[in-house]
Amino acid sequence: MNLNRFFLFCFSFFVLQHVQGQVDIIPKPLYVKVSDKQIVVKNTLLVFADPVFGAGRQYFQRLVLAKYGLTSSITDQRDAANICLLIDDKLAEEAYKLSIKGTAIKIYASGRAGMLNAVSSIDQLLAAAEHKGDQIRLHTVEIEDKPQFAWRGFMLDESRHFFGKEKVKSLLDWMAFYKLNKFHWHLTDEPAWRLSIQKYPWLTQVGGIGNYLDPYASVQYYSQADISEIIAYAAERNIEVIPEIDMPGHATAANRAYPFLSGGGNEKHPDFTFHPAKNTTYTFLTDVLREVKSLFPSVYIHLGGDEVAFGSDAWDNDAKVQELKKTAGLKSNKEVEEYFIRRMADSVAGINGKIIVWDEMVDAKLAKDQTVMMWWRHDKPEQLNKILDKGYQTILTPRLPMYFDFVQQENHKYGRKWGKGFNPLQDVYNFAGSQLDSLGNRKKQVLGIQANLWTETVTNVNRLDYLVFPRIAALAEAAWVPGTGRNFDEFAKKLKKHLPLYRDQGLYYFDPFKDSNPEPAVIKKSQKQYIDHPK
Repeated sequence: MNLNRFFLFCFSFFVLQHVQGQVDIIPKPLYVKVSDKQIVVKNTLLVFADPVFGAGRQYFQRLVLAKYGLTSSITDQRDAANICLLIDDKLAEEAYKLSIKGTAIKIYASGRAGMLNAVSSIDQLLAAAEHKGDQIRLHTVEIEDKPQFAWRGFMLDESRHFFGKEKVKSLLDWMAFYKLNKFHWHLTDEPAWRLSIQKYPWLTQVGGIGNYLDPYASVQYYSQADISEIIAYAAERNIEVIPEIDMPGHATAANRAYPFLSGGGNEKHPDFTFHPAKNTTYTFLTDVLREVKSLFPSVYIHLGGDEVAFGSDAWDNDAKVQELKKTAGLKSNKEVEEYFIRRMADSVAGINGKIIVWDEMVDAKLAKDQTVMMWWRHDKPEQLNKILDKGYQTILTPRLPMYFDFVQQENHKYGRKWGKGFNPLQDVYNFAGSQLDSLGNRKKQVLGIQANLWTETVTNVNRLDYLVFPRIAALAEAAWVPGTGRNFDEFAKKLKKHLPLYRDQGLYYFDPFKDSNPEPAVIKKSQKQYIDHPK
């Protein structure tokens, strides 16, 4: 190789490495081929779309207008279009191909889900692109991509603190940006009931009063119109909304509104349970779930089923519960819990739904084809083994590292720790990688992973943002990319370029590189511990 060729090679290598850095898509695509050539995206776009992409095409047009000022019109001339949304029946449901070259951007997908995943990639490429006047320059790139898991979830608890639909929509926007597709909405618990039910208005008018730190906070809840609006907003972004109506524990707010439902509790957790031995309880909750199912298109309703023992000791002195034990052959309060969940699972099946429950219900003899179980107790791996051995599908959401209310570094003091354990960015990123190989064939039962934000210490949106961002990006890559395809150092380089996007959107994010934003403080009005605090 002569000297000129050597320098040309070195220069080309440098350019390619620089260009490769421009493809800062999170989660990392399965296959990327990029060059130093560029395509100019002008202000006015011509869009061609196969008919199956009609609603998705409109979403794309609104997105690029709102974020990048790109106007567009529809053409039936494929060869004339700058943007082509094309059907490819050979691709899996959420897979896509993206081609940016020549004078056009072409998306190939078998349906709307794959197309929207491609749009998320284009969104990120546009956000990182060179903008000059009314033109945007994108590098020529070929992408082929599909997710590792079908369930890529995020849960928000709004019983303990309420944030409102504009903040929920913002979270849904970021979920779509990172290709997360399941929004688990925890709407009922001890502090408050946040979902309007027409048949039982006191659930919100009385049960919607208060929050985790202030039992007298003004009533806050979602109307059914709000729910419909948010579900439609999520669906447009390929996000399924799964409601959680907690039972038979965590029922305090509902029991405050309708005391006849109460199965009692204890001094720390008064009226914690629904009464398991009254038919009126099951009738009431079935009525509630009928309305829930009418509002939420998802086949799933999450019924909770966790931590009932923190208040079920009241059942020991309840004559009706003792009679139920005798007539139904139940030997313990735990078996009463399971009896309760089985009855409510039957109610959900009767309205063509399936249930999700926490891992405490693994021995409840629930129908395997109607039930998904969430493994959350990281300190009880035997629960996960039971779930898999019994043949249930599962979602992995262990406290360590998937609870975002846990702090992100050692010196943070307002969130949770488990002993000395907490949830830094890298632990979230590395979750569900090669360790899943030990599951063997049972790995097929794992639908995916999910992060949960419980809001005992989340008293305002700044603190919410601080706990979610940037860990939501690490969650997205862990859910999308198999462990063998991940590289935390590469991810960190990309993430540094995403932090300005958070800043530009007014998010008060945690900066894992400079720690420049102080941890938002929590002013406690009452001293409370987490209910599952380790002994």
